[in-house]
Amino acid sequence: MKAILALEDGSVFRGNSVGAEGETFGELVFNTSMSGYQEILTDPSYAGQIVTMTYPLIGNYGVNEDDIESRRPFVEGFVMRECCTRPSNWRSTKSLPEYLRENNIVAIDGVDTRAITKILRTKGAQRSVISTVDLDAGRLVQKSLDSPPMAGSDYVKAVSVKEPYVWNADGRLHVVAMDYGIKYNILRLLASHGFSTTAPRWPLGVRTLASAWKNAVSTTPIWLGTSGPRLTPEWLPTSFMFAHV
Repeated sequence: MKAILALEDGSVFRGNSVGAEGETFGELVFNTSMSGYQEILTDPSYAGQIVTMTYPLIGNYGVNEDDIESRRPFVEGFVMRECCTRPSNWRSTKSLPEYLRENNIVAIDGVDTRAITKILRTKGAQRSVISTVDLDAGRLVQKSLDSPPMAGSDYVKAVSVKEPYVWNADGRLHVVAMDYGIKYNILRLLASHGFSTTAPRWPLGVRTLASAWKNAVSTTPIWLGTSGPRLTPEWLPTSFMFAHV
């Protein structure tokens, strides 16, 4: 199946669909990692963004159940030079295209990721669209121009948890993590140093935070989450409390 990536500057890249069918919008950025694509897909800081991988072959070691950084993928779309459909690794449980389709992520390969990266390096992040259902280049460019910019958007609501949780309840010390899109590896590292981490639910009230703080043996506030989230009124009580402790 064919797919098109269109940028707001008028650039158009034609390739192949290697994920879910449909149409997706987001701020186009690039990542230079040679591996770790599964961690990138599940990194909440990429919410609202379409990620272009600069390394030419992605997916060669498949997908497994361990290398995830959050409860689900948060990227809006995925762009590759070549996506491997037949992975080879003893930890692999499925291919990258299977994982993308299961999680409804629109993805494209067979495009010149070097050219895309040059555009992003010279012009900055671009509003963009990937489509497998509309293959009219001009119309897609206009759609990207009509899509909302990421600046000023609030992705905290999308990435934060709706229910509180505790990671490593048997830890010697206690920290409260404001989960605005925390990555699991941060929690793993805290646990490896003997910390128990409490993440309050969203939306957060002062009483919720005060309760978590009061029951802690030793507590440190940690902010983690999306790239440049806009501070909404729901977060103001929390920020006020931190600022006066």
